[in-house]
Amino acid sequence: MTRWLTPELHAALEQLARVPRLLVALDFDGTLAPEVDVPEEARALPEAQAAVERLRGMPGTRVALVSGRALDSLVHVSQLHDDVLLVGSHGIELRLGDPHAHPVLDATELARVDTLRVLLERVVEPFENVWLEPKPAGFAVHTRLAVAEDARRVHESALRDVPAVLENLTIRHGKNVLEFAVRSTTKGEAIEHLRQYTGADAVLYAGDDVTDEDAFATLRPGDLGLKSGEGETLAAFRVQGPHGVAAALTALAAFREE
Repeated sequence: MTRWLTPELHAALEQLARVPRLLVALDFDGTLAPEVDVPEEARALPEAQAAVERLRGMPGTRVALVSGRALDSLVHVSQLHDDVLLVGSHGIELRLGDPHAHPVLDATELARVDTLRVLLERVVEPFENVWLEPKPAGFAVHTRLAVAEDARRVHESALRDVPAVLENLTIRHGKNVLEFAVRSTTKGEAIEHLRQYTGADAVLYAGDDVTDEDAFATLRPGDLGLKSGEGETLAAFRVQGPHGVAAALTALAAFREE
């Protein structure tokens, strides 16, 4: 047992490893990879990457990444084999059997995305170190590098001005990021879809952010929820960041190999 795992988590991983069909679903940023200032430079810890590769090669085991990132960005940073299932943009984008799968927005949605872009560009333009990340169905406003007062003002302005023009948007609050989308999905819906797609007998889900709570809320008896880092959570277990997640995945792989 490593210093990252409690005896209770160690025992739960050993129990989980015995199920015939296992889905290992993982957030990326803050879970497999430490958070960085430049999102496209994020990479999973080597020990986490190695554990994921071990798990994906085992019979009866499917690995999935479930992220708020756009799918193309998730492919770029994860650097995993095509048989790893990918969920991008909180469930809007899915790569299951087709490595080129993308969602198709209708004409009304595309027009709303264009209006959303104009509105958010007006919000962020006066501030330094604040930028927009395009997503297939919207945009993320990043304030990680901004001073605290500017970040507060950007969030306040965006939450006031954008919904006043565009109704029925999905708005998500994350760590130093505020996301707006014209189509609504959650990581919880993504986990249910993956569970059905893989026929899994049990699911391990690991995540670190507020949006991961939707996934934790869908877990059933026999599943395992793993919170990475601080904050209130519905997950039954917690580790201190990506190093702890890597240790848990390594232990799970060892148990499952037995």
